Amino acid sequence: MSVSEQFKPAFLEDVVGDRFGRYSKYIIQDRAIPDVRDGLKPVQRRILFSMYESGNTSDKPYRKSAKTVGDVMGNYHPHGDSSIYDGMVRMAQPWKMSHVLVDGHGNWGSLDDDPAAAMRYTEARLSPIANELLRDIDKDTVSFRSNFDNTTEEPSVLPARFPNLLVNGVSGISSGFATEIPTHSLREIIDACVALIDKPFMELDEIMQIVQGPDFPTGGIIMGEEGIREAYRTGKGRIYIRSKTEIEDLRGGKQQIVITEIPYQVVKSRLVTAMENIRLEKKVDGIAEVRDESGRDGLRIVVELKKEADAQGILNYLFKKTDLQVTYNFNMVAIVNKAPQQLGIIQILKAYIQHQRDVVTARTQYDLNKALDRSHVLEGLVKALNILDEVIATIKASKNRQDAQLNLVNQFGFTERQADAILTLQLYRLTNLELTSLTKELDEIKKKVEDLQLILSNERKLLQVIKKEMTDIRNRFGIDRRSVVQGEIEEIKVNLEVMVNSEDVIVTVSNDGYVKRTSMLSFNRSGGEWNGSGVKEGDQIRHVFEVNTLDRLLLFTQRGQYFSLPVHLVPEFKWKDNGTAIVNVIPIAKEDRLVSVIPVKSFEDESQSLVFVTKRGQVKRTLLKEYETNRSAAVVACKVADHDEIIHVYGSDMSNDLLLVTKQGMSIRFAENEINPMGRAAAGVRGIQLKDDDCIATALSVHGDEGEITILTDLGWGKRSLLLDYVQQGRGGKGMASFEFKEGKRVKPNGSVIMGAFFSKEAYPIIALTNGGRMLSVLTERAPLMDRKSIGKVLLPLEKDEQLIDVFALHPPQHE
Repeated sequence: MSVSEQFKPAFLEDVVGDRFGRYSKYIIQDRAIPDVRDGLKPVQRRILFSMYESGNTSDKPYRKSAKTVGDVMGNYHPHGDSSIYDGMVRMAQPWKMSHVLVDGHGNWGSLDDDPAAAMRYTEARLSPIANELLRDIDKDTVSFRSNFDNTTEEPSVLPARFPNLLVNGVSGISSGFATEIPTHSLREIIDACVALIDKPFMELDEIMQIVQGPDFPTGGIIMGEEGIREAYRTGKGRIYIRSKTEIEDLRGGKQQIVITEIPYQVVKSRLVTAMENIRLEKKVDGIAEVRDESGRDGLRIVVELKKEADAQGILNYLFKKTDLQVTYNFNMVAIVNKAPQQLGIIQILKAYIQHQRDVVTARTQYDLNKALDRSHVLEGLVKALNILDEVIATIKASKNRQDAQLNLVNQFGFTERQADAILTLQLYRLTNLELTSLTKELDEIKKKVEDLQLILSNERKLLQVIKKEMTDIRNRFGIDRRSVVQGEIEEIKVNLEVMVNSEDVIVTVSNDGYVKRTSMLSFNRSGGEWNGSGVKEGDQIRHVFEVNTLDRLLLFTQRGQYFSLPVHLVPEFKWKDNGTAIVNVIPIAKEDRLVSVIPVKSFEDESQSLVFVTKRGQVKRTLLKEYETNRSAAVVACKVADHDEIIHVYGSDMSNDLLLVTKQGMSIRFAENEINPMGRAAAGVRGIQLKDDDCIATALSVHGDEGEITILTDLGWGKRSLLLDYVQQGRGGKGMASFEFKEGKRVKPNGSVIMGAFFSKEAYPIIALTNGGRMLSVLTERAPLMDRKSIGKVLLPLEKDEQLIDVFALHPPQHE
């Protein structure tokens, strides 16, 4: 045989697709997704059936779990023993199952996620309610299929005399499908089944008047009626599960939070650890101790608080930051006719009711066949006893049993079944008493046959039987609801005061973009000098703020974006330290830079606005409250045109004037309230009409007629003019000249552009940086007082070819 004849070509994607398709089909149907009829995965069904088969039922003594696992693995489930035992353990844990299906004896784990003891140590038997899943399985109620090695048969589904899928819920992940069905109240689900039997076309609203929502074995408060409604309608929905808590008063004015119920599937030990870590890391100020006092009396976690701590605020923080409150997502997927489907509650209930119809019909047919057979036998016995002497004579004359049976059939018209029953009749049955009892039994059997035939022929009677049997289970096993359903979702509001210690601090931002937060203690220990802050060589502090840790900083960039930074998130350093680069604190783009920093205590003041000024003379005003955000990423602060940029942003109550000074020495002063308020992303309006080659050098907020304006040029020339000289004009004009540049070949130049302008009522230093790397300083009062339109004098002597590249003032503490 040649090589080409031995091998056939195949494409990898075809082979992988085919194999993965088979694998997916297997794990969806035979591992992870439950059947809609009995609510069980295959391993669970096999465990329960194996325990039933071996007589390990609720009325018998406990039996070693290892024996059950061995039976299941050897007969029905050819997989690892750990997967079988894990399935068995889950069915025995009352904090996972609404009604446990396995009655465990020994260590079966705990709410703290402690594992169950090894199967050689634990014992188990079926729980009483599990018997109801298996009841009538011997009466041909469900189909059986061959096991993995064709040595025996296993049921493809259990009779499931109660709606286990909804009552006990399920969780599973397969290939391409996952399922998450919560546990429910047995009483409510059975009541809904009964109601749906009586009224097959019930609306969801009517069902929800019976089924309030899930009912978790761990209790808790369920929030989100809309989420429940959506899940019951489509199979998908979201709810919130909140722990049951109470704030208790202690002696000495202290309080403690007591937790008595936690959300479903939350591990208690991890929850306690998470709350203890919050205390240790001091994320919340006010927690004194976290204790787990759970015991025989039930779950109890105590969070003891310090004196005068905000108990409700701390509780809200714990709801938000720990599993004290969790989200639960419904994903109700089950196997329907061998295929996975996402189902609403009415579809699940209807599928279950149809299954019960099939089960009760099959059981009734089985019982009818048995009753008809018994009736037939009894008729023969009664007839034989009435002609007893002839029957005995015939039997005596026969050669053997087979001959006797044949003679009875031929002579008296008995059937073979009747003849066989006569031959096996015991002598004591020939008494008058027994004859009477046989006649009585025959009458009873005939009555039973009539009843069974009526059930099979009458749909209404069949449904009455189903309702009666389900109601009986409801009455025997039903328990009070454990979870409280709350329609509205409570919004968790955590005050910043709960998370952050209120403390007055100093925040500095340097010219090179280094930021730090310093305690007043460190500042005072370092000498208490505002200009004594640590910086890198060649750097200089540009902004200093005396703020509180509960405040926020709004940081604006030249490209029109801003960041909202809580003060407590600014890294803490000593006063003499350099701090950290701003890019380590906020995600500012490399090509962008900060232009203004504004501290904010509250965004609620309607009178406060932010004023924006761009290089091309655009101005914009927006209410401060528009800039309230909890986002840490960049947010649009102002729309900026191409080839333009923000040069200054400041806060104002709109009682001042805005003075714009251009690079070429023009200026305009107009009332801030001339700028109408706009939206956060608006571009603004014209503040001054600029020449093509001119742009804004400085924007100042000024008021009244007192004070002076100091102007500096790029060559270090400057002068002071009275604010009174800058008369108020209308917004958008060309403005007036504020400085005269000297021109001419033999004239010593006084500069080519204005570098900056400063408003002062008292003297303060102006800091200037040169292109030679020097940092110079001059007091505002050193500038000569001159007319508004004058040439100024040398204020900062520069070397040849040296120019100013930046000028700014430091007002400690500065509140812009």
